[in-house]
Amino acid sequence: MAFNGAVPILNKDMTLCISLSARPSNNGTRFHNHLYDQLGLNWIYKAFAPTDLAQAIAGVRGLGIRGCAVSMPYKEDVIALVDVMDPSAKAIDSVNTIVNDGGTLTAYNTDYTAIEQLLQRNAVPTGYSVWLLGAGGMAKATAAALRDAGFRDVTIIARNAEAGQALAGLYGFGWRAGIPAPVAAEGPADMLINVTPVGMAGGPEAGSLAFPQEAVAAAKLIFDVVALPAETPLIRAARAAGKQVITGAEVATIQALEQFVLYTGVRPSAEQVRAAEEFMRAQ
Repeated sequence: MAFNGAVPILNKDMTLCISLSARPSNNGTRFHNHLYDQLGLNWIYKAFAPTDLAQAIAGVRGLGIRGCAVSMPYKEDVIALVDVMDPSAKAIDSVNTIVNDGGTLTAYNTDYTAIEQLLQRNAVPTGYSVWLLGAGGMAKATAAALRDAGFRDVTIIARNAEAGQALAGLYGFGWRAGIPAPVAAEGPADMLINVTPVGMAGGPEAGSLAFPQEAVAAAKLIFDVVALPAETPLIRAARAAGKQVITGAEVATIQALEQFVLYTGVRPSAEQVRAAEEFMRAQ
């Protein structure tokens, strides 16, 4: 039966999955619930903005919540609250997924998988120079994926000098402090990647460009991991300039799919994923 957005009847046997984010969206909620409906699973997914992260994770454990997606700014803070770090999360000290097996919380990272797949799908040349804006949990996943894909000319740009230097040193990349405007004069980068909340709906910089217009004009590819809105100011500017783009909505679909598989043990068909993605974007 096609999903029509109707709220399922709650029952005592229903399995619950949640997401934790400072600014939750309906992306994951719509994507996961649509797949539950398509596959006939007695599951439900709900987004939360926790006021106390430790208490929220304790609730995951104590209430038997099966899965928990973790978004900015909690991807590093939850590390101290889980029991097991899967290699996907341990390698980059960043968590975006928690799976609860009978009270044992195992942390994973599916962001890396999403970035890796999108670089491959778009056949991005590894010889591209890259500016990576950000130094948090998502930046770690992105930097690791770039390094493992063979990119070498990468510059980390971060407002937090300590975090920026640490991330750059970890992967052998260059780094610059502050916002990207001061480095624009040093020569354009082929690919610009935003992994900060700049441009995110509901945030203090929702209407801002993550990179200066001149950097966008000089680049060949613009990659914004911000998924809400689907067309961020950076993506709109890139499209207007005729640039190749990779969007946060694409990232959200892949990482959510891999989370779905971790939670349920079921891998939906390509058609089912496309239907869930279309429903997610139709909000």
